[in-house]
Amino acid sequence: MKTTITNLIMPLIWIKNMNKVFVDTDVILDLLAKRIPFFHFSAVLFTFAEMKKLELYTTPLILANTFYVLRKNIGNNEAKTAIRKLRILLHIVDSSENIIDKALNSDFTDFEDAIQYYTALEHGIKILLTRNIRDYKNASVIVQTPEEFLVTNKMI
Repeated sequence: MKTTITNLIMPLIWIKNMNKVFVDTDVILDLLAKRIPFFHFSAVLFTFAEMKKLELYTTPLILANTFYVLRKNIGNNEAKTAIRKLRILLHIVDSSENIIDKALNSDFTDFEDAIQYYTALEHGIKILLTRNIRDYKNASVIVQTPEEFLVTNKMI
């Protein structure tokens, strides 16, 4: 095969995109609420983000949902503090009118999952991590649990 600039750059683009990972509410809650047996995998995932080996993305909706659940368990101030600390490791991407329209007109049974899926697509994120895999049957991105992602990528 002839070496060209494109041949040299394409693997780098692929690697960069593979570092971008979208995380759903349950993955964040597993970490912050220390939900066993899932806590370990979320903790490892966020550790890789802290080490700059992964870029983790989520939406304001997911953080709002996380806060809602967390505050019932640990209180308002503690929930804000936990999300504030976690926020350092997360990139926040917005959902648009176009994304909402796609979600409303999709085959997803769970509207929130549809929003997350189309948000990830819109922002070029090819990996979506959730424990609710069954709702992403026809996804055109990789949908895995944190454990599957870490094992598949030989990170644990």
